[in-house]
Parts: sequence; C-alpha cells; structure tokens
Amino acid sequence: MTTLTARTVRLGTRPSPMAMEQTDRFAHAFRARYPDITLDICKITSEGDAHHGPLSQIGGKGAFTRRADEHLLAGQVDATIACAKDLPSPHDRTPGITVAAVLPREDARDVLVLPAGHPRATLAELPPGTRVGTSAPRRAALLHALYPKLTAVPIRGNADRRLARLDGGELGVDVMIAALAGLRRLGFADRADEILDPTLWLPAAGAGIVVVEHRAGDAATAELLAPLTHPATRILLDAERAVLAGLEGGLTAASAHATLDDGRVTVHAAVLDPAGGPALRTDSSGPADRAADVGRKAAQGLLNAGAARLLAVTHE
Repeated sequence: MTTLTARTVRLGTRPSPMAMEQTDRFAHAFRARYPDITLDICKITSEGDAHHGPLSQIGGKGAFTRRADEHLLAGQVDATIACAKDLPSPHDRTPGITVAAVLPREDARDVLVLPAGHPRATLAELPPGTRVGTSAPRRAALLHALYPKLTAVPIRGNADRRLARLDGGELGVDVMIAALAGLRRLGFADRADEILDPTLWLPAAGAGIVVVEHRAGDAATAELLAPLTHPATRILLDAERAVLAGLEGGLTAASAHATLDDGRVTVHAAVLDPAGGPALRTDSSGPADRAADVGRKAAQGLLNAGAARLLAVTHE
C-alpha cells in the first residue's frame, strides 16, 4: 500500500467539447475526494481529431488514443481519460497501460437525428435513398442489414459541428446517427428524434462508459483512482472488453453489450456483416464476479458460429 501525499496529478484528455465535458465531470469527483491534490488537465489533440478522412487510413480506433498513450508512457501525464468505445480492443491495446477508474455508465443507445425543423420520423419511415451519416462502420453495417433502402454515408467531426452542418445542409447527408450519451453531454438530448432499440440496433462495446487509465506499475496513481470506480460499470466493461479480446482485435463492425441483474451479468454480442448480410449473434450469462469469463464465452460462441469469415472483413 502506498502512502498518499500532497501532489499534482496530470490528466491527459482530448480537447473536443464532448471529451472536456466528461473530463470536467471526472475532475469534479476527483477534487471533491482529494481537495489537497492538484488535478492538472492537459489537452492532447489526437490523430483522430486532426484527421478528417476515414479512421482506417490512420490505424482505426487507435487514432484517438495513440498520442495520449505516448504522453502517458513518457511520463508527461499520470493518467488519461477516454470513452471506452474509442479504445482499441485489448488485443491491440498499447502495452503498459491499464484501466484504473471507471465512471458510471451513461445511456449506451444510438439515436436518429434529423435536421432542425424537419418533421419527426423514424428510420423505418424515411424514404428510400435517404442518406444517413455515421462515423461508425458498426452503424453502417446495421443500417445495411436492417434498413437496406437507406444509404450509409461516412461523416467525421465533433458532434456539435456535425449537428450545425446537418442543420445548415452542409454535411452531405439528410439525417445522421449519433450516440445519445454524447448528445446529452453537450446539452442536445432534445435532438434525438428516435432512440434506437438496443436489442436490434446493437450498441458499441464500451458505449457510454468513461475510463481513466494509468501506467501499469504506478501504484500511487492506481491507489488514487481506484476509489472513483463505479463497481457495477466495471463489471459491464470487463465483460464487453473480454468479448473483443476473445475475437482478437480492433473490429470495425462488432458489438458487445452487457447488462447486470441480481448478481448476474449477461452479454449480448455480435459480429456484423459490412455488406448487410445477417449478423452472427450470441448471448452468454454468468456470475458478475466472473464477468471476463462470460465475455470470453460469448466470443467463443461467435467463433463457433463462423465469425472468422466476417472477422477477416471487419478487422482493421
């Protein structure tokens, strides 16, 4: 056990409005618990923030974490904060970095967003050929499978700018899909025209979960951060990340969503077909204290069902 003394903790974060909202929320909890410890917020622009093309051109999800990881491993910051859905899968995660604190899960569901002033509609009600903007291959695959009459169009940029460009007719799409948690963080929850059913429109692994990471072996920072973890959310995160680990790596079109009820965790997992074919799905349940095992069982179920064929297509 380390001894806590007055010190400064440097926390690395992306500078986007959404990232800063979740950082400020964590900072409030940290400062309330440790009024004698200075929390220094260090803004780190990621490759994903600077690049406006497809993320696959710059290494997929790692584009949002690589620079922060470099700062962390070089000792320039003591911890970093990110949404868990933006982390590379455990198979591709930078060695020497570990999750220390997990904030309470927000709403993991996706939503349909229409331009301001457009009459309310659902995805099912949109006319054929409607251009649906999304930054996630998972969402594009779901759109192909569930609403083949609609056209997925890749879009990039921070959520607030995407909203403004959608309203101004400058985004190149008719409507877009967004994360409900992200809209709420930015104060735009009222822009959700349809909240998509998570049993059909599968959430991303780690959606709505904010994590704080530190260097493995940094016992002092680990001790500071551990009490700020929400235990139930940590169980969900462990189960979902175990699915990705079992499938071995940075999938662009996969989902793992866990729920917790009466001491048992259930994982709903799927590998999606980017071409719009049927998804491979499986469920797995078990004791909450064996969450990672439950996730690994779900991954094995997908592999047994023939997921390797789709993994060859969806692996970045």
